[in-house]
Amino acid sequence: MDQMEITSPERKVSAHDICKEKSVIMSELDEDDLVSIMPTQMDLKVALNESFMALNLFLNNKFLEALDILRPWRNDSMYHAMGYSSILTMQAGMTFDPKDMETALTALQEALVTCQRFRRKVTFVEVLSNMVYRRDPGQMTEEEMHAELCYADVLYLRAALSFLEDESMIGFLKGGMKMRESYQIYKECKEQLNLYQNQPEESDTFKHFAGGVNMGIGSFNLMLSLAPARVLRLLEFLGFGGNREVGLSELHQGASSSSLRSILCTLTLLMFHTYISVILGTGEGNVAEAEALLEPYVENFPNGALMLFYTARIAVLKGNFEMAQEKFLECIAVQQEWRQVHHLCYWELMWSYSYQQNWLEAYRYADLLCKESKWSQATYVFQKASILSMMPEEEVSKTGEKAEDLFRQVDSLRQKFAGKSVPTEKFAARKASRYSKPEPTKLVIPALEMMYVWNGYSIVGKRPELTESILSTIKAAEEQLTNDPTPSEYLADDQCVVQMLKGLCLRHLSRLPEAESCFTHVISNEKSIKYNDYLVPFAMYELGILYNQQGETKKAITYIENAKMNYKDYSMESRLHFRIHAALSSMGHPVEGTMQQQHVSLPAPSL
Repeated sequence: MDQMEITSPERKVSAHDICKEKSVIMSELDEDDLVSIMPTQMDLKVALNESFMALNLFLNNKFLEALDILRPWRNDSMYHAMGYSSILTMQAGMTFDPKDMETALTALQEALVTCQRFRRKVTFVEVLSNMVYRRDPGQMTEEEMHAELCYADVLYLRAALSFLEDESMIGFLKGGMKMRESYQIYKECKEQLNLYQNQPEESDTFKHFAGGVNMGIGSFNLMLSLAPARVLRLLEFLGFGGNREVGLSELHQGASSSSLRSILCTLTLLMFHTYISVILGTGEGNVAEAEALLEPYVENFPNGALMLFYTARIAVLKGNFEMAQEKFLECIAVQQEWRQVHHLCYWELMWSYSYQQNWLEAYRYADLLCKESKWSQATYVFQKASILSMMPEEEVSKTGEKAEDLFRQVDSLRQKFAGKSVPTEKFAARKASRYSKPEPTKLVIPALEMMYVWNGYSIVGKRPELTESILSTIKAAEEQLTNDPTPSEYLADDQCVVQMLKGLCLRHLSRLPEAESCFTHVISNEKSIKYNDYLVPFAMYELGILYNQQGETKKAITYIENAKMNYKDYSMESRLHFRIHAALSSMGHPVEGTMQQQHVSLPAPSL
C-alpha cells in the first residue's frame, strides 16, 4: 500500500499505523461493551459510534448482532438506516433469494426516507436560483453534509440491487439513472470536502464525512475506468467519468483514515487487486499491495471470515494452493450465520483443486455449489459436468452422476440480466449443446477451457510443475484428436481449443516460440472453425501479450487492436474487451473513447 502520511503536531504516522490503531480500537470492544452502551437519544456523533460497534460485530462474524445494534434507530438515524440496509443488501446479493431481495429493497427504501429527512431543504426560489447561479456549497450544515453522503450510499445500493431485481431493459435503465444521481451527489460532497478540509479545525465527525467521500468518488472512478471504450462512450453521454489513478488515490486515502468507511475502501481495493484486475484484466493482481492493505485487519480480526477469505485468495494468487485450501476451510468453520460466504469458499476451493488437477476434490465443491447456491446454476452445473469429464471412469461411477446428463441441463438453467443472457452462462450453454444432439460429441478438456475463461492460467502459471502437468493433459488430448479414427464435425474447433490452451501453458513456461506457433495455428485456421467463434480474437490478444512479453510492444499493440476492431458478436466478447482495455493501458497505449487520460477529479462535467 502506498505509504501516505498524515502529520500532526505530536508525531507522524503511516497509513498502516492508522489502520492498525483503528482496528485495535474496534477489536477491543467486547460484546458486553456493545450491549451496555445503548443510547437513549441519538445525534450524529452517537450514531457514528454505534455504527462502529455494529461494524466491529460484523468483522467478528456476528452479522445478526450487528443488525440488532442498528435496527432500533434505523428510522431515526441516517447512519443506522444506511448500515442496516447495507448489511441486508449484501445478504441479498449473495443469496439471490426473492425474500431476501424484498427485505433488502424495503430496508433501502426506508433508509432513503430516513436520510431524506436530514437533507437540506431547498425552497422553490432556491431551485430557480440554482438554475441560473451555482448553489453555494457552504450553505449546508455538517449534519446535512452527512445526510447527502448517506443518501448517495443508499441510492447506490438501491441501484445495484435493482439490476438484480428487475431483469428487463427498463429496470436496467432505471438502475442506471439512480446510479447517476448517486454519482452527482458524490460530486457535490467532494465540493463540500474541498471547501472545508483546509480549515484549521475539523470535527471528529467531519473525518467520517471525508472518508465517505473518498469511498464514493474512489469507487466510481475505479469502476468506470475498467469499462471498454464502447461502454465508456455511453457513460460519458450520461454524465459519468472515470480515472483509475484518481480512483485508487481516493480509496487509498479513505483506507488509511480512521473513518467508518475505511474498511469499505480497503475491501474495495482488495476486490480490485485480487479479483477484478485478474479476471477482467491481464491476469496479474497486485498481491503485495493486497497483503499490505489486509495486514492490520488480520492482526486484529484473525478469525474474521472476510480476513480469512482474502488471506486465502492472496495465497491462491501466489500459487500457494495448499495454504489457500487450509484458509478457505478455516473461513467456512468460523461462522455459520451467512452460509453464502461458504459458497464463495467452495468456488475458490473448486478452482484451487482444479489447478492441481485433483478432480475428485474439485467435483466435491462444484457439487456443493450446485446444491446450495442460487447464483448461477447454469455455470455451476456446466462446471461440475466439465470436471466429471476430466475424471477416470472408475471415479465418475462413484459419484452416481453422468457428465452427459448434466450438460443437457445447462441451457434450461440459464438466467437473464437486463433482458440479456449472462455471457458465461451463454458460453456454457453453447458448449453443452453438443450433448443435446441425437449423436452427442464429447467436449475436449472442458474444465481446462473454463479455466481460461476465468483467467486461471495466469494463476497456475506461478507453479511451473503444475503448469507442466496441465500441459501433459493437453498434449494427451491433442494426441487423442489426432488419432481419432472417426473424427467429428467439431474436429477443427477442438484442435484449435487444444492449441490455444497449449499455447497458454507454453507462454507461462517461457517457451515463447512454441507458444507463438500454437496461437498462430488458431489464427491460421479461422475459416475451419465453425462453433468456437471466440478462439481467433482471443488468440490474437494472447499473441499480442506474448509479443509484449518479448519487448515487441508495437507488434503487440497491432495484434491486440486487430482483435478489438475486426471481430464482433462472438462468445465472451465483453470479457475480451475488458482484457484488451487493461492490456493496452498497461502498455501506455491511448485507448480510444476512454477517459483514462482525463483528470476526473471532481467536479466532472454533467449533462
